[in-house]
Amino acid sequence: MQPLTEQDVRASFVNCSKGEAKRLAVPRDLDERPWDDLDFLGWRDPGAPDRSYLVTERGGRLVGLSMRFQAAQRGFLHRSMCSLCLTTHPRGGVSLMTARKAGPAGREGNSVGAYMCTDLACSLYVRGKKAPEAGSRFEESLTVDEQIARTRSHLSAFLDKVSA
Repeated sequence: MQPLTEQDVRASFVNCSKGEAKRLAVPRDLDERPWDDLDFLGWRDPGAPDRSYLVTERGGRLVGLSMRFQAAQRGFLHRSMCSLCLTTHPRGGVSLMTARKAGPAGREGNSVGAYMCTDLACSLYVRGKKAPEAGSRFEESLTVDEQIARTRSHLSAFLDKVSA
C-alpha cells in the first residue's frame, strides 16, 4: 500500500456518513506503519471497543469500511480461523466483523460479515512479520506471494459483498 494521510483515510469510507467518517478515531501513527507490507490498513477504535476500520486500495481508489464486532466468548481451547489470511487464533483472536452495506441497502440496516483477525494484522501474519499470539499459521505449499494474492482475493470478495 501507499502511505496514507488522515485526510485520505477519512475520505475513503463507503459505508458510513461523512459525519461519521469525520468523527472516527484515525491512528496517530500513520507515518510509522509498515506500508510496503500492508494489503490494507486496519485498526480498532480505542474509544469504542466494538468498532474497527479497514482501508484498502481497490480499482485505483481507496475504499474504507466501518465495522463492528463482539468480543469472543469461546473457551480457552477453542481456536478460530481468519477468513482472509487463514491464521488460527485462540479465543478472542478472530472476530466476526460486520460491515453495513454501502448505499441504500446499508441505510436500510443490511450488513455483511466475515471472520477476521481481531487485530486486523492479516498482512503481517501472511508475510511472517508478526506471529500470532498462541495461534498458528498452517504450513502451506503456496509461496508467500500466492498467500498474499489469496488474502487480497478474500478481501476483495468481502468488499464486493459490502458494495452489492
